[in-house]
Amino acid sequence: MGFFDFFSKQKKETLDEGLSKTKESVFGKIARAVAGKSTVDEDVLDNLEEVLVTSDVGVETTLNIIKRIEERVARDKYVNTSELNSILRDEIASLLTENNTDDTDGFELPSDHKPYVILVVGVNGVGKTTTIGKLAWQFKQAGKKVYLGAADTFRAAAVEQIEIWGERVGVPVVKQQMGSDPAAVAFDAVSSAKANGADVVIIDTAGRLHNKIGLMNELTKIRNSVKKVVDTAPDDVLLVLDGSTGQNAFEQAKQFTKATEVTSMAITKLDGTAKGGVVIGISDQFKIPVKYIGLGEGMEDLQPFNRKAFVNSLFGE
Repeated sequence: MGFFDFFSKQKKETLDEGLSKTKESVFGKIARAVAGKSTVDEDVLDNLEEVLVTSDVGVETTLNIIKRIEERVARDKYVNTSELNSILRDEIASLLTENNTDDTDGFELPSDHKPYVILVVGVNGVGKTTTIGKLAWQFKQAGKKVYLGAADTFRAAAVEQIEIWGERVGVPVVKQQMGSDPAAVAFDAVSSAKANGADVVIIDTAGRLHNKIGLMNELTKIRNSVKKVVDTAPDDVLLVLDGSTGQNAFEQAKQFTKATEVTSMAITKLDGTAKGGVVIGISDQFKIPVKYIGLGEGMEDLQPFNRKAFVNSLFGE
């Protein structure tokens, strides 16, 4: 078990409450899809396909799920519509397992080196800074020494927000003047963290997509700069996506995975939306672990993503 075990024991009521809007929407659509039908036939499958697509699961992932259910219907010969929710739960859980979306305790810190370096990427407004603050709090609650790096030097608000979170959580923030080289800030943050025996350093980066080449070059410079301090760095590149934006989150994931090597994802703001199906599609399409989901404003509401708990909450009883 990892050191994050304390936080990995998700509160079922928090997960259920956070996904309630998605669950109500999906169940309502499924009820209409099977209305007047006793068995899962071609019409039901066509309607179910529309349900999944309009629930922001994504077209490719939806077709994959429908194919699985078709194969199951063909194999079992007779499948009652009352079984559809449990079938969906089983097939989606299997799909996520096959795509290496394992249950997670969050970030596992290696014992052979420190600090553990996390670069956080994502466009402005997705909850990037809040995610950084909550992560810092959770690491600190687990007894770890944490540093933050304010490498989004193009927005004064970004630096101020990181400073506010640093004060709130009680962890140091490394920053420079507005317009400074982000790579230099990242270098200083990792250097300070290493010199002071920190366990983990979390670095904020600029949230811009208007110039993909510029974004790619900037992130490459940051990666190279932190590697000069810790040769294994960055240990993780965490992409933060706003789940409430649905298909727009897919597009952001495409752009960032092209610009840099993303190794994990956090999908935020699921509590205020009916678009929670986006977690399934993004997990399936990008084959990158979703490590965290945001289910509310509280520090503990940034929860490690548990595949089984998520699917059970969405399609269970």
